[in-house]
Amino acid sequence: MPHAHGDAPPLPSGYRLGPLDLAGRVDEALEVQALAFGLSAEEVAIRRHIVLRHMASRGAVALGVTTGPGDRLAAFVYGMPNDRTHWWSSVVTPHLRDGGHEDWLDDSFVITELHVHPEHQHRGLGRALITTITDGAAEPRSILSAIDTESPARALYRSLGYRDLARMVHFPSAAQPYAVMGAPLPLLRP
Repeated sequence: MPHAHGDAPPLPSGYRLGPLDLAGRVDEALEVQALAFGLSAEEVAIRRHIVLRHMASRGAVALGVTTGPGDRLAAFVYGMPNDRTHWWSSVVTPHLRDGGHEDWLDDSFVITELHVHPEHQHRGLGRALITTITDGAAEPRSILSAIDTESPARALYRSLGYRDLARMVHFPSAAQPYAVMGAPLPLLRP
C-alpha cells in the first residue's frame, strides 16, 4: 500500500511539479542532466537508451518541475521498484553484501536519476521531487547512488533520512566512485 502523502515542500512561485512523460521529453531531460552533471554528448547518447529502457520497466515513474510559459523542464526525477536483475543492482550487490546491507535491494524504490538545472538549483526543487516520488512508492524504503563526495546532493539525501550503505562503489563507466544510500519511507521532513 502506498505511503500517505506528506507535505511536499512548497515550490517557489512560477514552478509546477507533476507527472512527466519522460520518454516523450527524454532529450530535454538529458539536457538538464548534462548541465547538472557535466555529461559529454557521447554520455548523453548512451543515457538516452538507458532512460527509455528504464521507463518501460514495471513501476517506473517520472516527475518533473516545469517553469515559464513554455513549461520548460527545470528539474526531474525518476525511479522504480528495485529489480535485482537490473545492471545497477548487479554492480552494487557485492558492496552491499560486504557491509551487511544486501537486504536493501529487496522491497526498495530506487531513485534512478534526480537532476536540477543549474539555473534552478537551491530552490527546493530536488527536495520536492524526491519526497513526492517516494510518497507514492509502495515499498517501505528507498535506495539511490550518488557520487561519493560531500556535495549538496548528499547533504539533501542525509537531511531526508538517507544513510550510507556502501561507499567507494565503482561503476564501470564512471570516473568517480559512488556511495549507495538508503532511507526508510516516508522520508523525513524538516
